[in-house]
Amino acid sequence: MLTIQDCIELSELTEEEILVIAEHEHIPAMAAIELGNYLIHTPEGERRIHAMIVDDIEQARHAGDLVRVLALKMCLKHYLEKHAPGARP
Repeated sequence: MLTIQDCIELSELTEEEILVIAEHEHIPAMAAIELGNYLIHTPEGERRIHAMIVDDIEQARHAGDLVRVLALKMCLKHYLEKHAPGARP
């Protein structure tokens, strides 16, 4: 039987990226894993995940949650290193 951690690892996304999708889309983590795994395999989907992270950064900034802003910026940095155009060989 697969654990949720196994599913996260199979999704090609980090746990933080999955949690951003779950929070942004107001869905459970398991559904976010499935959605993220689907989105990550298309250029439009990759842009959509990027937009979710940026949107959450703006919401945290607006709320004055600077700790969350920093965490999301680190998430975005990692995401761009792995999934930006030209990041993969």
